[in-house]
Amino acid sequence: MMSEQGDPLVSADWLMTNITAPDVRIVDATWFASWTNPVETGREAWKRGHIPKAVYFDIDEIADTASPYPHMMPDAVKFSSRVRKLGLGDGSRIVVYDQNRFFASARAWWMLRVMGHKDVHVLDGGLHAWVSEGGALDDLPTPPGERHFTPRVRSDLIMDARDMEQLVGSARVKIIDARPDGRFFGRDPEPRAGLPSGHIPGSINVPGSLLVSEDGRMKSAEELRRLMPDPGAPTVATCGSGVTAAITALALARLGNWDVAVYDGSWTEWASDPSRPIVRGAP
Repeated sequence: MMSEQGDPLVSADWLMTNITAPDVRIVDATWFASWTNPVETGREAWKRGHIPKAVYFDIDEIADTASPYPHMMPDAVKFSSRVRKLGLGDGSRIVVYDQNRFFASARAWWMLRVMGHKDVHVLDGGLHAWVSEGGALDDLPTPPGERHFTPRVRSDLIMDARDMEQLVGSARVKIIDARPDGRFFGRDPEPRAGLPSGHIPGSINVPGSLLVSEDGRMKSAEELRRLMPDPGAPTVATCGSGVTAAITALALARLGNWDVAVYDGSWTEWASDPSRPIVRGAP
């Protein structure tokens, strides 16, 4: 498994072969959006059954909980403190998976990379792929064993509202919005009460659902190239709250572009300020 090059995804077969390696750490980052009325939380799903050795990464807890916006990136001190207690540290080969079509394994993958950890990959197909390949499940807590984590923040991989305001009207960076097209074009309401739908001026719509196959695996590089306009261009990914946007970044890394930034606050932050421009309707 290479770092920051090649394929950001690993297969269930690869993980089965390497799971006993002393430097491999496995992370379950399952997350369910509240408006989908999930029957359980991500943590409850992890407790019910997870890949052996997997610790639970909670994007709502490893977050800036003082922010008015959901699961925003915490500062380096809080992040390193939380992941260190999970046993994730320098020298670890980290494999992240989830039980919900890359929600939020891609987000955790991106967060670890923002904080400077290069050797992190995502299990293609998540828990379903693991079980389909005959992998065993565990329902016991994983003793993490604290490890030292040195944050080396990559500020180029994260954007805030001020950064995005400066990109409006500029052609130097592509903005890809991963929300469903109904919300992007303003036809359908946002799931968060009080937020108008529409999109950031100049952004293009590539719904995150198009990047994932019916079996929960990411589409092949050939299929992704047909969906992604100019995949090697400087790009910022956005969505509703920074989760699906990370799937866009993951897909573009699969096409060789490892430097895609994510707008952390995404539409939840952008549309909360009525002074920011919003576009509705088809171009």
